[in-house]
This record gives sequence, C-alpha cells and structure tokens, in this order.
Amino acid sequence: MQQFIIKTFYAFQALPEVELSNFSDELTQKAAEKNIIGLVILGKEGFNTTIASTDETALDEFIIELKSILGISQTSLIKKSHSDKRPFRRFDVKIRDEIVTFEREEFVPKGEHRHLSPADWNTYMERDDVVVIDTRNYYEIEIGKFKKAIDFEIEEFVEFSDKLKTLDTDREKPHLIYCTGGIRCEKAIYEMEAQGFKSVFQLEGGILNYLEQFPNKEFAGECFVFDSRVAVDQNLKPSAKFSLCPHCGDVSSQEMDCLKCDHHFLLCTKCLESSKEDTSLKTCSKNCRHHYKLRPNTKGPHQKQYYTD
Repeated sequence: MQQFIIKTFYAFQALPEVELSNFSDELTQKAAEKNIIGLVILGKEGFNTTIASTDETALDEFIIELKSILGISQTSLIKKSHSDKRPFRRFDVKIRDEIVTFEREEFVPKGEHRHLSPADWNTYMERDDVVVIDTRNYYEIEIGKFKKAIDFEIEEFVEFSDKLKTLDTDREKPHLIYCTGGIRCEKAIYEMEAQGFKSVFQLEGGILNYLEQFPNKEFAGECFVFDSRVAVDQNLKPSAKFSLCPHCGDVSSQEMDCLKCDHHFLLCTKCLESSKEDTSLKTCSKNCRHHYKLRPNTKGPHQKQYYTD
C-alpha cells in the first residue's frame, strides 16, 4: 500500500495581484511533472497550502520550486503527516481575496508575532490565570480541542471578531489562541490586540505541530483537517473514527449499514435524526439513496458517491 506524505504550510508575503493567474498555471504544471496532489490557495497577501505525494523527495523539490515561483523568502513551520489513503483527488490552485478569509484587510501578518512553542504552551496551560481560546469553526471543535479551551461556536472564521467582543474576561490576563496549523491565529491575534487584550500568544504550528511533539497530553480528541482524511488522531494518523456524511458533508461518526447495499458507513447525527422521517438517509451515498427511493424494498450493489467538485 502506498503511503502519502502530507505537508502543510503558508506564508504572508505580498504577491503581485496581476501575476496570480500566471503563478497558478506554473504551479499546476510543476505539480503535474512531479505527481503532486493537494491545494494551494493564492492571494495578494501570500499563499496557504496542503500538498501530498508518495515521493518525499519530489514533494520537497516542489516546495523549493513553489517558493521560487512565488518569490517567497520564508514560510511558516512545515507540518508533516502521513496517510495510507489518498488525501486529495488531484492538484488544484484557487485564487482568493484572502488566503484565510477574515475581512480585515488591515491585519496582514508581518513575520512571527508572539508564537509559543508546544513546550512553552504546556507551561502556560498549567497556570490558573490563563484563558485558552479556540479560533476554529464549531464542527472542528466538536471532535477535539484543548481541555481548557473556549468554543465561540462560530460557523466561519469571519465571525471571530464579533464573538470576541462578547468574551467576559480580564483583558490583562494571558490569553492563548490556537487553530489547526497556525494561519488563522496569525490574524486573530491582531484582532485581539485591537480589542484591548494585553497578553496574547499563539500556538506555533497549531494543533498539528503540537500533536507531533505531545500526543495524548493537553489536546483531547482528534484534529479536523480539510482533506479526505477528515481528521487525524493523536499520532497524526488518518481518523478511524470520523468520516464525512454522504448526504450533507458534516463530520460523521454514527455507524450503520446501508439500507440499499448493506455497505457499512458513517452518518452524521443531524441526518440520523432526520432519517426518522426520511429512511432514505440511511444509505451510504447519494447514489444508493436515489436507487433506494426508486425501489425501497430491494437490495442492490454498492453505489459509489457522486463527486460534486
């Protein structure tokens, strides 16, 4: 079985907006030459990427070429993990206004800003006066978070600013923030300082970097990732517990057998509840659901999920 090496990193460095399409074409060509899969998000403020390959040498060569093409001098810490399953279907480049959407153009990070190593993070976590804030979306936090962390229950990162205004804490106390790989905190920390928080620190490299050094310590559960692995466990291995719901795309953990083909699969709690009224949701894919609706009293072969991208 092939094993994929996955590397995640980003950089905030101004890129010429008129060149973004050219960058996209060149990166796509280089990725094809080296059989690289993954996603690169480009914007005028920099790039954010998760890429993968079964050949680590080719992957590292592509990283060098990516930096050269974009004229990037330095990137964030590169987080590394492995997977026996293919994490992406292909290589893709997306051009966006922001590489992490926050809608605060004045907050563009310039170099390292109040980072804590995982070891220093643990030291702070032992203090009674520390406030820990998770900057991620609610569905990410549902499957794992730091033990003391406050969950703002946000659906999109752009909500962080307004949610922060409702936080009733002493702004003089140390506040720790974290996310998956660090990029959201690079902007969130500036928002916190603008709102009067005096002592804010961010976890360098996010949860992925922390778990590489301290599995099964202060972080409880699994870490959601934005690829086909859905989540990684404490040892940064693809989740054996979570999947994506075949009907709505939410994180799923409810085990069942498909009513149409008997294939074992995972359904989300929301669709499980809805299946009390609509039994066709107890199917392993949209295809099986379609065939179940046509002939609900007959079994059939396993129908693979339609791809929608």
